[in-house]
Amino acid sequence: MARAQTTRRSGILNALAELFQRIDGGDGYKTDLTGTISTRMKFWDEVDVFPSLHMSAGTETREYYGGGQKFRFLTVTLRIYVNADDPIEELEEVLEDVETVIDDAGHFNYSATEGTQNIMQTTVVSISTDEGVLAPLGVGEMILEIRY
Repeated sequence: MARAQTTRRSGILNALAELFQRIDGGDGYKTDLTGTISTRMKFWDEVDVFPSLHMSAGTETREYYGGGQKFRFLTVTLRIYVNADDPIEELEEVLEDVETVIDDAGHFNYSATEGTQNIMQTTVVSISTDEGVLAPLGVGEMILEIRY
């Protein structure tokens, strides 16, 4: 019997990673993230391929309604590493591609112990970069809120 109070953190991260594999430099995408996406954060010294995208699941909250209904909210941090002559421009292109995939995906599915489930909404909460202080390296961060 499936538990009613389970978290879906890894299933959601895996689904996001699959979505981001679409960023392959073709079909209007400006960058290629093929094979450089990880569902775990890495330190700078562990990153050897650029650009790369790493993500982690953060705080998870619940919003309860009557009749046993509830929504779950998961904060996901995306960290993008680049190495380029103009790292800010490179970061902006990767971040734009990531946001395009999120917008195009809408209500995407993820795998859970109960079977395939649906994401209700993905909201970009914030976007930030290092503003070039590490040039030619660069790091950008996007915070997402996943409603499921």
